[in-house]
Amino acid sequence: MSGFDPALWLQAFQNAAWPWAWWLLPLPVLAWLLPRRRGGAERAALRVPYGQTLRQIAADVPSRPAWRGGQWVWWLVWLCLCAALVRPQELGEPIQPPHEARQMMLAVDLSASMTETDMQLGGQVVDRLTAAKAVLADFLERRQGDRVGLLVFAQRAYALTPLTADLATVGDQLHDSVVGLAGRQTAIGDALALSVKRLREQPLGQRVVILLTDGDSNAGSITPEKAAELAADSGVRVYTIAFGGAGGVSLFGIPLPGGGDDIDETTLRDIATKTGGRFFRARDADELAGIYAELDRLEPVASAGVAVRPRIERYAGPLLLALLLGAIALAWTGRSR
Repeated sequence: MSGFDPALWLQAFQNAAWPWAWWLLPLPVLAWLLPRRRGGAERAALRVPYGQTLRQIAADVPSRPAWRGGQWVWWLVWLCLCAALVRPQELGEPIQPPHEARQMMLAVDLSASMTETDMQLGGQVVDRLTAAKAVLADFLERRQGDRVGLLVFAQRAYALTPLTADLATVGDQLHDSVVGLAGRQTAIGDALALSVKRLREQPLGQRVVILLTDGDSNAGSITPEKAAELAADSGVRVYTIAFGGAGGVSLFGIPLPGGGDDIDETTLRDIATKTGGRFFRARDADELAGIYAELDRLEPVASAGVAVRPRIERYAGPLLLALLLGAIALAWTGRSR
């Protein structure tokens, strides 16, 4: 509390730790009003025949005038002591307690099969990637407080955004992703290994990968099994999502029956099991949305703690003022004698 600001001092006394101490303020008045012993101060200790002469001599001795304001100074001293005793406290700037955020990599398949138009979104038939983008965008909005990175993969794996708290940028990069950006095949092992590499330096226990694919691994230099071992050794939990409907054949954007489903669910399930995650299967956009809602439950966003304002003791000010006034009053009283 720099300088003397009446508003800040008023706030400090409003936040006092021991406001009951103000009840001590009238204590000197109560002590003064207590009845004295009768005759104790009025009786003469010694009767002498020349008492009147002594009083006359004392009256003739010159003395310095008494300080009339001395009594009020002592009242100010008592007031300052009581003000110090109530312990006025200033509220410092709010401090937000730290909270643990997830460090999450989203690995999204951009292989050729993601163009299959076997999804329903808003009453319209759309391809798998469009449906996945819509669900992921909603998922990102609920991850405020986490740091999320985006990785896309097909024949190769690319990290489009690093781990960041700017989820709007992650959403924009996801929206601009197109099939064929990373090739036409599916390199699940490379995608998982690159995700693990991005998370390896992050706090242990917060490393999470969500891998969404609609096919089996048919490209890349690292097998999914080896990538799963790397993830397990690095403490990375992997949630795998097999996404896709019947697939196979479509005519003018309308899915036809008889298509095949070539998703390697066994491998995806093994990856999740080895790393402590879970495997999910989504055959439409609604199921995919339900999976991401489940992921919110499994990996909840840690809410920030309640902001606290530290209390700064300010009793030193009135205490020093009381000592200063007391010293002045004693010095003046000594000169007056």
